[in-house]
Amino acid sequence: MEKTDYSLMYVTDERITDDVLFFNILEASLEGGVTIIQLREKNLDTKTFYNRAKKAKSLCDKYAVPIIINDRIDIALAIDADGVHIGQKDMPVSIARKLLGKDKIIGLSVSNTQQAIDTSTQGIDYIGISPIFGTATKTIDLDEPLGLNGLIKIKEISTKPIVCIGGINKENTTSVIQNGADGIAVISAISQAISPEKETRTLKNSICKTGTKK
Repeated sequence: MEKTDYSLMYVTDERITDDVLFFNILEASLEGGVTIIQLREKNLDTKTFYNRAKKAKSLCDKYAVPIIINDRIDIALAIDADGVHIGQKDMPVSIARKLLGKDKIIGLSVSNTQQAIDTSTQGIDYIGISPIFGTATKTIDLDEPLGLNGLIKIKEISTKPIVCIGGINKENTTSVIQNGADGIAVISAISQAISPEKETRTLKNSICKTGTKK
């Protein structure tokens, strides 16, 4: 598998139900320099999700940016996505790998050090740790954000690339990267921006300045 650039992941905002606006923001993020897209839809029926995913895949292909699907391995297979992101309560990693094959990306959500330790023997490509900071767009099973100290602890024990999500924006991106993250994943920082393309470029510049990107 070719090395994947996880430095700036845009996780699509399922609150945006208007297709025109949804794809305008998605393309703006691609124009702005995101390195990977995660299509996340918890509430769409399968047919609608498939149609949205197929169009999103076509757009990502245009910019040569990989697209992964949150949770839904069936959708990922149906559109030949580049991979999936799964949670601790989703399909076991071993089964997901059998279904997807060795060349697809599999990311796994991690929210504590024990889960990070467990990933060392699992066939995944990166871990998504959350929440780093407080957020209103991602529902998780923790009372408190991990914070930078939590990131540092997980970095010490993880053998996988780390992508952080949860309340990350242009004000705190640099600190997240400096403390060990290989990349950031954002939702609102792009989707709710006045200019999603400009905001994406700002985030990308912050990442570049830390030395993550050559």
